[in-house]
Amino acid sequence: MNIVKESQGGQRAPVSGEDLALISALARKEMGAEEVYTFSVRLCDNEVDRDFERFAPQTLEELAGLFVGKSGIFDHQWSAQGQAARIYKTEVIRETALTRAGDPYCWLKGYAYMVRTDKTKDLIAEIEGGIKKEVSVGCAVERSVCSICGKDLCKESCGHKKGEVYDGRLCYASLEGAADAYEFSFVAVPAQPRAGVVKGRGSGLMRLKDLAAGDGQLERELKQLEEEARMGRDYLKGLRDEVVRLGLLAGLGLEREVLQSMADKLDYEQLLSAKEAYGRRAGERYPIRPQLSYGQREEKNQADGAFLI
Repeated sequence: MNIVKESQGGQRAPVSGEDLALISALARKEMGAEEVYTFSVRLCDNEVDRDFERFAPQTLEELAGLFVGKSGIFDHQWSAQGQAARIYKTEVIRETALTRAGDPYCWLKGYAYMVRTDKTKDLIAEIEGGIKKEVSVGCAVERSVCSICGKDLCKESCGHKKGEVYDGRLCYASLEGAADAYEFSFVAVPAQPRAGVVKGRGSGLMRLKDLAAGDGQLERELKQLEEEARMGRDYLKGLRDEVVRLGLLAGLGLEREVLQSMADKLDYEQLLSAKEAYGRRAGERYPIRPQLSYGQREEKNQADGAFLI
C-alpha cells in the first residue's frame, strides 16, 4: 500500500562533526561545514490525521531506518531535477501528550542536508524565513488496520466508517508494517495539520486541556463539555441497545450480533427511525392487553341480577 502523508517541519540544525561524517558517507567526498546547510523536518507521526489514518508507533520505528538516504523533492514529482536535499539521520521523538487514539504522541524526525550553491540559496532563504516548512512523505506500508475490528482494509472492507465513533471509540486506519520509504517533499497543504515546525521549546500537540490549564473558567467549561460528551456516549449506547432489543422482538429473523453490527453503523437520526419502526412492529406482534377492562362487561345470566352489585 503506497501512501503519501503530509506534516510540517523545517528548522535549521547546527552541523556537528558526527553530522558531517554521516553526510560525507552519502556524498562522494568529505564535506565541510561551510559547504552544507542542514535542517530538521517532522516527517510523520502517530496522530490521527485528516484522512482518519495514522502511523502506528512501531511503523515509525521501522520507517526511521528506511528514510535515511532518501531525497527531498517538491510536490512528489519524482524527477532528478527536483532533488534538493537528502536525509542523513532520523530519530523517533516521544512526548507525554496523548493522541486522539489515546496513546503517547511520537513522531519521526528527519535531519536533511543541502549543498550550498547559487541554485539552492533561494530555497535556503525560504526555509529560514518559514515559507518552506510543510513536508510530505511518500512511503509504503503492508497493512491498513481498522481500529474497531482489526481487519486489514487493504484486503477487505469491514463496514466501519473512518471518522465515526463506535461505543466511544474513534474509527481510524492504523498504518502498519513499513515496507519502503521513497522520499519527502515540500508541499503547500499538509494532511497532518497539528504537526508543527521543530522548535527549541518543544513541539508537542496542543491539547484542549493544555489550552485551559490555569484558567478556572476554561477548565470548568472543558469539564462540563467532557461530562456532556460522556452522557451523550452513554445515551447513544443505550439507544443502540434498545434498537437491538426491539429488533429481536419485531421478529426480523436476524441474530443479535447482526442487529448490533447494524446499529453500530447508524447515526443518531437513523437510530431514532429504527427504534420507531422496530417498536411499531414489535407492538403488532405483542400487543399490550390491560389486566382490567371497562365499558365492555360480559353479559351474564340476569336471573340472579338482584344479587349483583
